[in-house]
Amino acid sequence: MINCVFCKIISGELPASKVYEDDAVLAFLDIAPINKGHTLLVPKEHHVNLLDCPEPLLICLTLALQKVGRAVREGVQADAFNVGLNNGRAAGQLVDHTHFHIIPRFHDDGLQSWGQRHYSDGEAERVVAAIRSALVV
Repeated sequence: MINCVFCKIISGELPASKVYEDDAVLAFLDIAPINKGHTLLVPKEHHVNLLDCPEPLLICLTLALQKVGRAVREGVQADAFNVGLNNGRAAGQLVDHTHFHIIPRFHDDGLQSWGQRHYSDGEAERVVAAIRSALVV
């Protein structure tokens, strides 16, 4: 994609602090990190979001996610890490190129998870039925 910032990083047109690279993926530090070591993992092929990625590429991403996640945690001596993927604008996706966030977490970092909601009586069963009917196997 001609205007994709991640494609420009992959091609070397834009600089990045690279953490990991193989034939299929690239991992680099986020330029606006939530915590020190916040890393983005992207496929080298341009795909807008997770739903656009072919299965073999998803396997490569998952294997790299485990490898890079472990290295980020150990490298910055984090207590844990979050993995995030914003899939679509309503979910907060700002760059139209599939990417995972690996966010180091520390016991005292002050970050909080999102809030929780509850289902009304019978609502969970209706939601389950709607999701199951939409599943493509």
